[in-house]
Amino acid sequence: MEVLPTLSTLFIVISAILIAIGWILIAKNKRKAHKRVMISGAIAALAFFIIYMSRTIFIGNTSFGGPDDIKIYYTIFLVFHIFLATSAAIFGIVTLYLAFKRNISKHRKIGPITSVIWFFSAATGVVVYLLLYVIYDGGQTTSMLKAIFGF
Repeated sequence: MEVLPTLSTLFIVISAILIAIGWILIAKNKRKAHKRVMISGAIAALAFFIIYMSRTIFIGNTSFGGPDDIKIYYTIFLVFHIFLATSAAIFGIVTLYLAFKRNISKHRKIGPITSVIWFFSAATGVVVYLLLYVIYDGGQTTSMLKAIFGF
């Protein structure tokens, strides 16, 4: 079932790319194109979330399968990524809400912050994916807490 983590990672990368394109479009004052691209980025992020949560609920999470001496560093990095991803999701929802409510002055203030958090979240997510499935063989598939913290 490693196709699901690959697919979900692909969607989060696509969302980050679309967010970057949207940022460029708004800088060029192409508002309609910006709106379409940003909504597409949000849909790609939602696809990631649906795949990730479905896998978590129905299959479980993959624990770190790399060397024990770096597991603590991986765990700290993973917790940092989870914090970023949660923050990015909350900021993303608020930013979209502000845009749809046409509160453009607040949207303009929070949008760049949201984008930066989103990029770091996507980048750290790719690193987690690489550590779990490419650089090292994944560990056991288990519950979320056990996969993250080992208990």
